[in-house]
Amino acid sequence: MIKIDKFQRAPLVVAVAAASSMAPQVWAQVEMEDVSGPSSQQIEEVMVQGRLRDSAEMLIDERLDEEVVTDVLGSEMIGRVGDSTVAAALRRVSGLSLVNDKFVYVRGLGERYSSTTLNGATVPSPDLTRNVIPLDIFPTSVVDSLAVQKSYSADQAATFGGGNVDIRTKGIPDQLTYSIEMGSGFNSETSGDVLSYKGGGDDAFGTDDGTRAMPSELQAALQRFQGGLGVNDIRETLLAEGNEYGSPQEEIAAAEALNRELALNLNRDISIKEESSDPDYNFKGSVGNRFYIGDDWELGFLAGSSYQTKWREEETFKRSYGFPEERTDNRDRSTYSVDISGNLNLGLRYAGEHEISTTSLYLRNTDDETSVRDYFNENRQISDGRGFREYTIRYEERDLRVHQVKGSHSIGPATKALFDGLLDWVPEELVVDWQYSDSTAATSIPNEISINADTMTDTNGLVESSSVSIGVNSAGFRFTDLDDEVINYGWSATLPLHFSTSTLELSGGFARTEKGRTYRETQFRLGALDVADPDSLVGDLDEVFGDEPITNPDNDFVFDRAGADNQSYIAATLTEAAFGKVDWTFNETWRVAAGARWEDYSQVALDWNPYGYSVDDPQIPMDPDELADATFAEDKVYPSLSLTYMGSLWAETFQLRFGASKTAVRPDLREITDAIYIDPITDEQIKGNPDARPSEITNFDVRAEWFFDNGDNLTVSAYYKDIADPIEFFELASSDTNVAREIINAESGEITGMEIEGMKTMGFLGETMDSFFLQGNVTMQDSELLAGSRADAPTNPEREMTGASDYVVNMLVGFDSPDGNHSATLGYNVFGERLYLAGRNGAPDAFEQPFHSLDLTYSWYPTDEVTLKAKMQNLLDEAIEIERSGVAVFEEKPGSTFALSAQYQF
Repeated sequence: MIKIDKFQRAPLVVAVAAASSMAPQVWAQVEMEDVSGPSSQQIEEVMVQGRLRDSAEMLIDERLDEEVVTDVLGSEMIGRVGDSTVAAALRRVSGLSLVNDKFVYVRGLGERYSSTTLNGATVPSPDLTRNVIPLDIFPTSVVDSLAVQKSYSADQAATFGGGNVDIRTKGIPDQLTYSIEMGSGFNSETSGDVLSYKGGGDDAFGTDDGTRAMPSELQAALQRFQGGLGVNDIRETLLAEGNEYGSPQEEIAAAEALNRELALNLNRDISIKEESSDPDYNFKGSVGNRFYIGDDWELGFLAGSSYQTKWREEETFKRSYGFPEERTDNRDRSTYSVDISGNLNLGLRYAGEHEISTTSLYLRNTDDETSVRDYFNENRQISDGRGFREYTIRYEERDLRVHQVKGSHSIGPATKALFDGLLDWVPEELVVDWQYSDSTAATSIPNEISINADTMTDTNGLVESSSVSIGVNSAGFRFTDLDDEVINYGWSATLPLHFSTSTLELSGGFARTEKGRTYRETQFRLGALDVADPDSLVGDLDEVFGDEPITNPDNDFVFDRAGADNQSYIAATLTEAAFGKVDWTFNETWRVAAGARWEDYSQVALDWNPYGYSVDDPQIPMDPDELADATFAEDKVYPSLSLTYMGSLWAETFQLRFGASKTAVRPDLREITDAIYIDPITDEQIKGNPDARPSEITNFDVRAEWFFDNGDNLTVSAYYKDIADPIEFFELASSDTNVAREIINAESGEITGMEIEGMKTMGFLGETMDSFFLQGNVTMQDSELLAGSRADAPTNPEREMTGASDYVVNMLVGFDSPDGNHSATLGYNVFGERLYLAGRNGAPDAFEQPFHSLDLTYSWYPTDEVTLKAKMQNLLDEAIEIERSGVAVFEEKPGSTFALSAQYQF
């Protein structure tokens, strides 16, 4: 919106420069020029810092110009702190906490209540069980800024709970620029030896070369035998094909032989061994330029890429809260990760009145996990001297491809001159924006292997010997593929009208989002019902499941397709929306923005059996009632109201905001099926619920902001959310071995909270402290959930909401040397105790304990173009811990990370 000059922004230049911790360097260079006279080097450095300051100034201007409560985090501050992913960077924003290093909780609401967009467009998720995007897949190297909108406006999607995170990628530079960065590091928990196995030839590039792919022979067999590979299935097909045998025994013998031959097609080169790990490596590069053609045309581009590899070794320890000394679970896991990104931006501008730009982004994130798990449960306890072991190999490749094109158009003097007066009737202030986004997310987990073994242990539970278990489930081989595609397009028009003492801005638009998801899971099981030599079950796994043991007629190996026929699913959503807003500013003192959004939403999610080959065994349900339960549609209007006062109360720039709105949050696609699946993050069984319905949220916000002329600032916010039918997980009845949860709509939920954030330069403590500043935020909140009648015997019918902390603290201490050659940032984050799992039938609730994170980043600028950076993360070496009834039921140490990097930027 266009502002009248009466609302002064000049003090914000200083404020922003201080907030981005660049001001001391700028001032130092100006003073040097005054004393010794200007030089080319000094002038160039002032220009560099000025560009950083201008960038930060635009972010603060945007925050003040927004009609609703919005926090903006720029790339300069992200770079200072040294966060490598968007998920880690968002910890610095008030009211936000990070869960599983992937998902952001905004104002105490779980990840389902927070939406994510990329350059304002909806993008798909590569997460197997969630619609929300795991934010660890986005490297900060592609980010220009992160905008967190905490109160709703009608131009946003109505699925707005805690807030919306808009990831805005870097745009086209004003002039030629290029940069190269290389770095290395290590983690304290990753020793010299890690668990590994023989993978494929392209693992260093984060993609499988076909080694792990489902063999074509098995795919053909699944079609030939109509999904069943057991001995009886094969026997029936062989007879149906006209094969003749002398006796039933010969029929069974032929089927058994073919069954075992099919098993030989599996990749069984799975011997787990220890090998030396390499240090972390990363590389980043970018190049861009803008070309000016004549007086009116501009053409530009920006291309970049990054590559990172790292080894991580993690040990997790679990206990049963009822039998902590007898029933334990210890997992040693090694993970080799590869992260690759590539981006290309193109832009064309005419006379400052028309602009078209494209963004193409490719992200690949691959985790290759090898783990050994030793555990005891109600069937075998530590005192029995016998336990269980599970070997796991899991290779997960996640890819995200995004192609976006957007435009902005106004009919200004240059455009009108082209049409020789035909468009003179169009107001020059009218701006029409449009965008089209087509993106695809894919996850592939080929040949995920799980081997069950029996162990003999000492009195302390330490394994003395192990052998592969006898039974049909000795080994499992799972192949999983997810494809998620989103097409999102729309337009908006904005017309500002100017009067003597006020401005009125009218806007409206349309948006359509189409999403389709397919999830396919195929699982095989291979086991020995009996073996001639028990010693053949001891030793390397590739030998236990070698060709000779499987085909040996003295061993009774069996092979089949396993799992329920409803593990796969297909789903789709369609949302059409239209909105209108009125934004009125009077005398640059009062601002009222009101709007409404109409959304027509449709959703369907169906169990899918890819191996259904008959009317009696269809691929999708045919029952009319079941099909009706699989669909959901609603048509609603979502209003929003914002009131802002602008003045100079106690500061040069002051704003007081009030916001109110109604929004909704809808269940994830898989959650409205009745399938039971394993959450890959929590390893818990999750049961869907076809009766789950959207939650409706009533939101209220108040925020006061002060910006002082010395660069200090202070913001105080209060918020309240009333949630009808909140979507929550509740514990299900299960064995001691497994934890199971189901999704239901609770009766109601409430969240009340306050945020305090600010920045203070430390010069008031003396001249030596001029180079230091303190920036941080504190969130205090209270949540309440009423479980209601749908919950299965909850221990506490009234409790806090899952994942909601009573407090969140994010603090930064920054230093910039007077000569501009050094800078350092010390970051501290902690969240209060938060509910992890609500118990049932008197079982206690489980709470994740506070995690104190302390990170240090130091940068040295030996020349204008070169930056050397050192990063140290989790210096306190804190552990992740979950307690249940005073017992630590989960412990994991992520370790401390140390990294060095060098960057050349022109």
